[in-house]
Amino acid sequence: MQTETPPSDKPYDKPEGERRGLVIVNTGDGKGKSTAAFGLAFRATGRGKAVKVYQFMKVPSARFGEHRLAEQVGLPVEGLGDGFSWKSKDLEHSAQLARDGWAKARAAILSGEYFLVVLDEVTYPLIYGWLPLQEVLDTLAARPGDVHVCLTGRRCPQEIIDVADTVTEMRLVKHAFQAGVPAQRGIED
Repeated sequence: MQTETPPSDKPYDKPEGERRGLVIVNTGDGKGKSTAAFGLAFRATGRGKAVKVYQFMKVPSARFGEHRLAEQVGLPVEGLGDGFSWKSKDLEHSAQLARDGWAKARAAILSGEYFLVVLDEVTYPLIYGWLPLQEVLDTLAARPGDVHVCLTGRRCPQEIIDVADTVTEMRLVKHAFQAGVPAQRGIED
């Protein structure tokens, strides 16, 4: 590994624009999209901000590590789906759950009651055609100016990337699952 000297000059000038609500996207095939969104949600909650997390692919009864911590700190997390779509026995029911969940998420975004609304794994119902992309774009455009929205999931539609303020693509370099290591409690759940 090559080492380098820390920079001695100021790395950037402070932006002069106004603070406003951001559209943040975490996408890509690498691990960490939802984890990063939850980190953002916990950070905002820690600052006393109103936050709501909607999980489009998780069942309402999900009790992963992030749900347990969210309960402890008063961060509302709502599972809107029926689990992994590839295990669904009724895709129309899965699609209806996504549409019903989107109605809730859309109302939360437009209400102005929340500093941050997280749409976790929302790209999947978009990709599957269960949610209308234009309606999501219109909602992002119509939201109150101080509302931040974070969207996660693989293969985020380019149209959302185009309107986003910050986009991070998680790139898969290596994953333990590829070596036959199963998901582990406290790491993946």
